[in-house]
Amino acid sequence: MKREILIAEHAGACYGVNRALEIAQDNAVSAEVPLYTLGPLIHNPQVVSQLEAKGIRAVETPEEADPPATLIIRSHGVPPEVIERARGCGLDIVDATCPYVSKAQHAAAKLAGEGRLVIVVGEKGHPEVEGIVGHAGDNALIVASAAELPATLPEKVGVVVQTTQAHATFDAVVADLKARVRDLSVADTICLATQERQKAAAALADTVDAMVVVGGRNSGNTRRLHEICRAHCGRAFHVETADEVQPSWFEDCRRIGVTAGASTPAAQIDEVVARIRACGERV
Repeated sequence: MKREILIAEHAGACYGVNRALEIAQDNAVSAEVPLYTLGPLIHNPQVVSQLEAKGIRAVETPEEADPPATLIIRSHGVPPEVIERARGCGLDIVDATCPYVSKAQHAAAKLAGEGRLVIVVGEKGHPEVEGIVGHAGDNALIVASAAELPATLPEKVGVVVQTTQAHATFDAVVADLKARVRDLSVADTICLATQERQKAAAALADTVDAMVVVGGRNSGNTRRLHEICRAHCGRAFHVETADEVQPSWFEDCRRIGVTAGASTPAAQIDEVVARIRACGERV
């Protein structure tokens, strides 16, 4: 059976991810002291392993890095107090926080400075969300959906959103708040790359027999792409590497779509496409 493999118009590594990788690689070339990242630089286990092979090791806390050393702040950002702790440990800081994440952090700080309860729409425990909350201070609340909003809210509320959230989720939270809050300030901090990838994935999934989503399982934006694809296509699969692709997924499929999360380099997408093509040759 002749098969067509289509790649979503917008897929793969975004500006913030490519910027973080360039920063890390440039520092590795000129490093005179050990180089660390605070947590995984991006949510892609394969890329993190490649960085480690170049001498860039991930640590979970600043205290794990032995000075003199350079600590790269990952693309997801961190709370301000973590930066202060790192400096207190005698570490040099290189900030690779995605500019869109920085925008969300600054928005949270501004809303908190206005005396508002800051509601952050996002995943509890996600490093980006933790960083945004850290900039909002003590008066912040994380919700994953409108259903998690408290029954009682103060007069002044501000809302920001994790950069990789689905707009439908954010819009539902804002609609609920508008109906109940007297003084509401809304900061839409979903990045353009996220919106483009989600729209392109949905559009492609509507036209194919199967979808394959490439990216780390620890990547929130990749998981959301998979959810979107499942809603638009009867067969949708999430893989980290080409080795996970199974020929049985594509039985009776003439058109197969591929998309990838914002932490997925083009080379990984190419490997998955080659594997899908090889599966067709065996039929």
